[in-house]
Amino acid sequence: MAPTTLTISSKNYSSWSLRGWLLCTMAGLDFEEHVLPVDDPSTRAELLLLSPSFLVPCLRHDGVTVWDTLAIAAYLDEIEPEAGLLPQDVKARAHCRAICGEMHSGFANLRSALPMNLRAHYPGFKVWAGAQADIDRVTEIWRECIETYGGPYLFGGLSMADAMYAPVCLRFLTYDVALDPISKAYCRTIAEWPALQRWIAAARTEPDELEELDAEF
Repeated sequence: MAPTTLTISSKNYSSWSLRGWLLCTMAGLDFEEHVLPVDDPSTRAELLLLSPSFLVPCLRHDGVTVWDTLAIAAYLDEIEPEAGLLPQDVKARAHCRAICGEMHSGFANLRSALPMNLRAHYPGFKVWAGAQADIDRVTEIWRECIETYGGPYLFGGLSMADAMYAPVCLRFLTYDVALDPISKAYCRTIAEWPALQRWIAAARTEPDELEELDAEF
């Protein structure tokens, strides 16, 4: 049987790769990483939000090839239901799917204004109005979930929603975004997630740089 592989791009810049990697880790898959170089034209297009489709992460498992982070999450929930990627309660499961879908398809202003760059830090970064509206909606989602399900994660225990929103937490830390106490505590909880800590450590050792995303803001 062919080994299970997850194709990703830069750990420093690629939020979608991080989401897919976290989901596979949460599901307990034993997988190999295939990392695409930053200088690959299609990789650069995805990282700079210039590509019409995102082909990483891409999971190959047991004869199945699946890309798109939500599709990977759904597949992993089917093959590893005990991993708890979705909550047990049917209402909570629907809520979880909804906010994951919102993250997957929305927040374009936030993505373009606050690109993921784990090696950077911009204290006092000025957020423009369009991105602030996205930030406000994200933190509204977080507060509602934590107040409803009790925290410390969005649905009590870790779920696919935390994997989907983890890169946003890292963006907020990179760009020194002012947050309400509940959202700030959630970001701190996610930043301390051991799996995420492993990803961050690897990202900081990457030799590749993407000049467009390393400019001084």
